Amino acid sequence: MADLTAPGVVDELARRALESASRPVVLIDGRSGSGKTTLARALAPLVDGCQLVELDDVYPGWRGLDAASRAVSETILAPEGPGHRRWDWDAGTATDWRALDPLLPIVVEGAGAITPASAALATLRVWVELPDDERFARVLARSDGDAYARTEWWTIWAAQEDDHLRRNHPRSLADVEVIG
Repeated sequence: MADLTAPGVVDELARRALESASRPVVLIDGRSGSGKTTLARALAPLVDGCQLVELDDVYPGWRGLDAASRAVSETILAPEGPGHRRWDWDAGTATDWRALDPLLPIVVEGAGAITPASAALATLRVWVELPDDERFARVLARSDGDAYARTEWWTIWAAQEDDHLRRNHPRSLADVEVIG
């Protein structure tokens, strides 16, 4: 397991993504607060022309992990007309369609990104791991963290993550595991 904070880890992931196919498709999964977004935002600029999809823009609300997870294989990575509806968290509704180019590299990050269906469409699958206490501390430090972690949403979201882990075994589908 590689440590995300170690020198060269992100560069190594970029190298692996680029050597794996003419169109790199990278999926980054892990539990809330593990470091998925940080990793994706560091990796995407190293892959020329890369499109970044953060599932936080796709989840249809706090109970939407499963729906966004399905969207990865069904719409985001669709061979024709790929894309997704954006979710407006303040209004609590889906908004505009974000079209994606099926020829350009893509990094998709978020809890639920790796399933058997999406893994089959990816060229590199990354699981990000971090102990629960560290994840919770990170979430508290985020701008939305206090409202999220100190309410029932943390518990509701964690139950969906548990269900995703039980049904899809994303860690076992990963090519690489990193410590967030």
